Parts: sequence; structure tokens; C-alpha cells
Amino acid sequence: MVIRILLVDDHPIVRTGLRALFENFEDIAVIGEASSGEEALAFVKDNPVDVVLCDLRLGAGMNGAQTTAAIRKLSKPPHVLILTTFDKDSEILACIEAGAAGYLLKDVSAQTIVDSIRQAAAGQMVLAPEMTLRVVEGMRRPKIELTAREKDVLAQLATGAGNKQIAKALFVSEATVKTHLVHIFDKLQASSRTDAINKAKDHGLL
Repeated sequence: MVIRILLVDDHPIVRTGLRALFENFEDIAVIGEASSGEEALAFVKDNPVDVVLCDLRLGAGMNGAQTTAAIRKLSKPPHVLILTTFDKDSEILACIEAGAAGYLLKDVSAQTIVDSIRQAAAGQMVLAPEMTLRVVEGMRRPKIELTAREKDVLAQLATGAGNKQIAKALFVSEATVKTHLVHIFDKLQASSRTDAINKAKDHGLL
């Protein structure tokens, strides 16, 4: 049985390298390429694919986790395997929660990628032991929930804007901004604006 795969990466040179790798294996066939999540979703809807090998960050538009979620919602979805350079716990967890069959870093060996493709096609989960532990720990941690307005304030905060600028951008008073910041700092257990931004990134909120 030949495993039909779709390569999804916004860098053509990466797709070219992966295609060249898989040409050495008779049981794996690259049947398509996509440079964005939107292209990947459209391709999967119209073509029989067994495994989607997808990068995490795909430029503008859907990221790897969002692409995974959209693909896995199809009636007969292929397995999705994330291949990326990013290993933040929040990003790994987001992909697994979206339905990814596994998460690999691009510094793994070529044989590991090939073996992982085969495992994903067989319906197996593909995660290194240390990554599995991180995912489990991440799932056990209480999820931080921000209100829509708190997210707006946080996004402005990440640009380096001061309270006055945030208030002007969101058409609210500075007192309201300060109240939202108090709530944000409390939820993130942050001690400063910089700490809040860093923790928000760690939790996948930015």
C-alpha cells in the first residue's frame, strides 16, 4: 500500500527537500503541495490523502493547528503530522488538541520523518517521550481564559502601547484599561507588562 501525502509548508525549498526525501521510498508518494492552510484544506477536499505533513507557521492565514482542526472536521479526514522548528508547549498542545497525529521538529533524522509518516498513516500517535510528558502536563494545567476585551488589551499591550494609547485605540477610558490590566495580570500571575506578554505567549494567547 502506498501512503499518499500532502506537503504543507510556506517555504518552497522545504517542500522540495521533503519531496526528494520521499522519492527514495516506494511506499510513500507525494501527491501534492500547498503553501498555506487554505490551499491544504482545498486540496484535501478534492483529493484522497492519507497523511498531511504540515508546518506549524504558514505565514498569513491559518496556522498549523487551525489547518489541522479544519482538516480533521472533514467527513473522511487524513491524518495530520506537524513538522516544524517550534517547540513551545502551548503550540504542541494546540496541535494535539486540534487532532494532529503527531508533532516533529525539523532537526530529527530523515528516517524518523519517514517512520513517523508510516506510523501516522497506521493511526498511531507520533510524539517523542519527552514531548508526550510535556503535552500531558500541559493538559493538566488549568486553562487561562481571557475575555474578548482582555484579549484586545493584551494585543495592544504586546505592541508596546501605554495605557493612554490602549484607551484611545479601544475607545475606552484609561481607568477601564487599568482594570483590564489588573485582571490580565492576575490571571497570568504576571508581575509586570513584559512578564504578562511573555506568559501570554507561553500560553498561546499571543
